[in-house]
Amino acid sequence: MKVTAIPAFRDNYVWAIHDDHAAILVDPGEAAPILTWLEARQVKPVAILVTHHHADHVGGIKDITARHAVPVYGPALEAIPGRTHPLRGGETLHIDALNLSFQVLATPGHTLGHLCYVGQGGLFCGDTLFSCGCGRLFEGTPAQMHDSLSRIRSLPPETQIYSAHEYTLGNLAFALEVEPDNAALHRKLAEVRALRDQGTPTLPVDLATEIATNPFLRFDEPSVIVAASQHAGYPLQPGLAAFTAVRAWKDEA
Repeated sequence: MKVTAIPAFRDNYVWAIHDDHAAILVDPGEAAPILTWLEARQVKPVAILVTHHHADHVGGIKDITARHAVPVYGPALEAIPGRTHPLRGGETLHIDALNLSFQVLATPGHTLGHLCYVGQGGLFCGDTLFSCGCGRLFEGTPAQMHDSLSRIRSLPPETQIYSAHEYTLGNLAFALEVEPDNAALHRKLAEVRALRDQGTPTLPVDLATEIATNPFLRFDEPSVIVAASQHAGYPLQPGLAAFTAVRAWKDEA
């Protein structure tokens, strides 16, 4: 089984979970590059997994399903075009064509119905978690996003993170503003620059690396709490208060 990034738009990734014959597509925001990828490899789509309703994640569904009759799994709480299987979190999906199973996590914050899919050693997390970043709170609250990220943080450290955007280099600049003395961040910056110079995706990344470098997962770390308190101008408690301040700080950047 392989997981391949299909680039879309300027910085989106559509993730294809596939063998040589069939593929599950995660967040197909743009049909043309996906259809080209499928046709070039003679691979048939067998399911679509949607994390949330934003156009750059669902815009290609109509054209793909017009050519291929595939089930579309997505949030019950959001308007997902062509959705055949509404999900709320807590379900287990089994995709028979590839004999693969996924656990569905409800991760509100970026949007109210946002879902993530856990399977094959990976987390397909849409816009909830990015490498060294997290999604903006367009609909949800800081408390919801903090809870969602806390549950993600509790997954096995070897879990591979498949985010939907190539935001890593920009996120690293902010992470280093928060923790300029974090040696793991400096190592990661060098690695990411080398990857981007080669035109290679910086994803997936393992959760252990994110816990060591992502300020939005490090809301209990003294260095992050001190930096966020200094920026806010008053002392902050670990956890939700620190996370909320770091998210507000990033929104100003």
